[in-house]
Formats: sequence, structure tokens, C-alpha cells
Amino acid sequence: MEALIIHASGDLRIEEVPTPSTLPHQLKVRVRCGGICGSDLHYYQHGGFGAVRIQQPMILGHEVSGVVETVGSGVSGFEVGHRVAVSPSRPCALCRYCQQGLQNHCLDMRYYGSAMRMPHIQGAFRQELVVDATQAHRLADNVSDAEGALAEPLSVALHAVRRAGSLVGKSVLVTGCGPIGALLVIAARRAGATHITVTDVAAAPLRSAAKVGADETLDVAQDPQALARYEADKGFFDVLFEASGNERALVGAFAALRPRGVIVQVGLGGNMTLPVNTIVAKEFDLRGAFRFHEEFATAVALLNKGLVDVKPLISATLPYRDASRAFALAADRSQAMKVLLDFD
Repeated sequence: MEALIIHASGDLRIEEVPTPSTLPHQLKVRVRCGGICGSDLHYYQHGGFGAVRIQQPMILGHEVSGVVETVGSGVSGFEVGHRVAVSPSRPCALCRYCQQGLQNHCLDMRYYGSAMRMPHIQGAFRQELVVDATQAHRLADNVSDAEGALAEPLSVALHAVRRAGSLVGKSVLVTGCGPIGALLVIAARRAGATHITVTDVAAAPLRSAAKVGADETLDVAQDPQALARYEADKGFFDVLFEASGNERALVGAFAALRPRGVIVQVGLGGNMTLPVNTIVAKEFDLRGAFRFHEEFATAVALLNKGLVDVKPLISATLPYRDASRAFALAADRSQAMKVLLDFD
């Protein structure tokens, strides 16, 4: 089969790789659709992110859906032809964090398309993928392959919303409106948020946020003081989801966040310098949100039942053999929100 393999910054190749045999507890899935994530872009543009660098050829990708081709002898509940979304998260189930239900902190995590460990964990941008049956979640007939591929980033947003605590009746601010920021709007609304404001430095992502239900969108590049009206009486927003990974976006929102507000840092952008005095004086709760686990099943259930609509976020679907053009489009925030690859 063919796979998309990154060798170095800008060096993305289509190469032949073998399809592993299917063990009794596994499924072989014919990949149909894959979403290009921010981490895929970092590998393609920069050869990695932070201290994580590509040290050997690696198949990219972790947002995929497909159709079952082979069912292992020990697997029940799946048949050839079933359409599935595939969770890229493969915790060991044995370490102390897995045993505590904190699988996203697994000490031996094998997450598709990750150069965080050696040898690298090969990704899912390939024509065929052998997965543990526990990774596969059936898609309803009304859910497209493209929507199924968005189950993974939706899971990230759902986990971040869970980290925030109850959002029922809350006012929410989302800073940074890439795909995760837009999905945070969807997830926060499903969780009961009554007012959602989104900020970004570009107009196109803000239009996408409006399409998925943001009450207000603010272009802080055009108006750096756009949040100022929310600063009266020590702030307005109950919860901040920071999705840009930008220090200025995080710190710039503090004055608009009420005392004892909850800050969920979702975006990764390197180390930051924070005004600790403000955090202490306003008694903020600063929480991280990293990946997901059980939220993947929830994401698929929401998609299957039509309770969320991710279609407005899908900008384009290109053949995987045209990957270079797809990655270039995905990197252009003025034109694209989520770009998908067609492997079918």
C-alpha cells in the first residue's frame, strides 16, 4: 500500500509500505479520509515542534476514518463493510495512569504519527491501517467519511470542555479560532454555555466560528482593544479556552475574565511568562487540557446522532497523491479551516 511519509521539513513522499497482518483482536481498515492537523503541518513545515524533531522517516496523520476490510477472529461487533472512525490513541492499559483512568497520560502511549519517542510511532495517512478493535468506532450512515475524520479533533475539544467543569449558563471566551477553537465553540455550546465570544487575528477563521454558533467574533488584529468593554467590574467571562498557544492572547484575556474564572490552556506554543500576581489576585484556576481518551466515543456518538455539525469547518478534500498542495492549503488560514485527504 501507499503511505505519506515525512523525511524532513518540506520532504513529504508517497512510498510503498507493507500492510501488517491482522491479529485476532484487530481490524484491517481501508482508510478513506484523513484530516491534516496542526502537528502534521509542523512536521511538514518545520520538521517538528518544540524539542520534538523528526529523526527517522515517519508516516504522518492521526485523524482518519475508513471501512473495515478484515475482522480478526477474536473480534465481535464489527463486520466487513462497517464504516468507522479510528482513535489514534493507544495507551498501554497497564501503567499506573491507565489504571487510574488517566489514559491520556499513559507512560507507554503509542499515538499515531508522533515523533515524541524513538522509534517514532507511524501514523495513519496510508491506504490500509491495522487497528485494535477498541480503536474503531462505527459511523452512522448519515455521517460522511470527512465528518468521521473530525472525530479526533472534536475529542480534543470535548476533553478541554470537561476540564473546565460545568458550563451550564456560563459565558465563555475562546482565543484562537483554528479548527480546535471552532470545535471548542461547538463543544461548549453542547455543554450548556449561553454566551460564546471568539477572538482571532484573521477574518476567515472568525467567519467559520460564526457558522458553528459563536455569539460574537472579534478580530483583535483590527481592534486590539476589542475585549476592553468586558473588563468592567473585574471582568465578564466565566471560562477562557485559550486555543492559540500565544502568550499575548492568554494574558490579554485576563482583564476580561471574572474573579475565580477558569482558564483552560489548550493551544501549545512554547513557554510563556504569566502575571502571577493577577492570577493570585483574581483567584484564577489555570488548567491544562492534553489530548483525550473516552471522549472519542462521545464525539462519534454526537456525530452519529446529529447533535453537532462539523461540516462548516471542512474547507476542501484533496486526493492524497496531491498532498503537497493539500498541506499548502491547510497552512493558509485565509483560505482554509480543515483540509482533508481522500485515500479512497
